[in-house]
This record gives sequence, structure tokens and C-alpha cells, in this order.
Amino acid sequence: MIKTSVGIDVAKLKFDVAVWVERKKYKTKVFSNTSSGFAQLLKWLSVYGDCHICLESTGIYSFPLAMFLVDNGIDVSIENPSRIHSFGESELSRNKTDKGDAKMIARYCALHTPSLWTPPPLSERQLTALVRHLNNSRVSHRHIKF
Repeated sequence: MIKTSVGIDVAKLKFDVAVWVERKKYKTKVFSNTSSGFAQLLKWLSVYGDCHICLESTGIYSFPLAMFLVDNGIDVSIENPSRIHSFGESELSRNKTDKGDAKMIARYCALHTPSLWTPPPLSERQLTALVRHLNNSRVSHRHIKF
């Protein structure tokens, strides 16, 4: 069974979504990059059946969304941005908008069927969060004058 290809272009405050319906047309929407935006996305996607979602690896901006989707049983692929960029160049794509990027990512997902992403184990995620917190604490203390 062919899954519906979905491309997501993630930014700090929002993410643009493009669903490539039957490889003919696109349905697009923008959501806030928050837990309520994630829930709205899940509800919006429910009419498209089984989906394969592809997004670029944008670190702290894409990770929470990817985790939410995987936790809700959605197939997710996280791709290196340079691969997506090269794919766009191969299509001679000149449209550089978030909506256009989401459409391109959806096409990439459909045509290349990237491997599914598996989240790191909980222990690794907890350690990463602790290290990030420690590093942020050090940075904030540098600005304090005694």
C-alpha cells in the first residue's frame, strides 16, 4: 500500500506542511511549532489515511515534532538538508518559500522513500537534555557581573 507523502518545512515558530495527494495536487497548511500545533496537524492529517512524513533535520526545531509524530504511530523520515537541497536543484527548483520547500520535501519523500527515523533511546534523550541545560547554564552565568 502506498502511503500519502507529506513534507514539512520546520522553523522556530511555525512549520509548513504539504500533502502530495495522489501525486497530483497539494494540500498545504501552516501550524505553530508548539504542542497544540502538533495536535492540530495530527487532526488535519487524519483525512489522508496512512502518511509518510519527511522533514529536514533542523535539530531542536524538528525533534519535538518528529517525536510527537512517531509517538502517535506516524512514519517519519528525517533527512539531511543538503540531500533535500540537491533534490531541489535536480528539479531546477527556484521557488524558495517555506510552502514551496514543504512541497519539494513531499515530492522527495514520495520519489525516494527515505528510511524511517527511529528516535534515540530515552536515556540518550535525557542525557542530551541535561548536557544542553548545563551548557545553557554556563552561558547565562557568563553574562552575570559580580
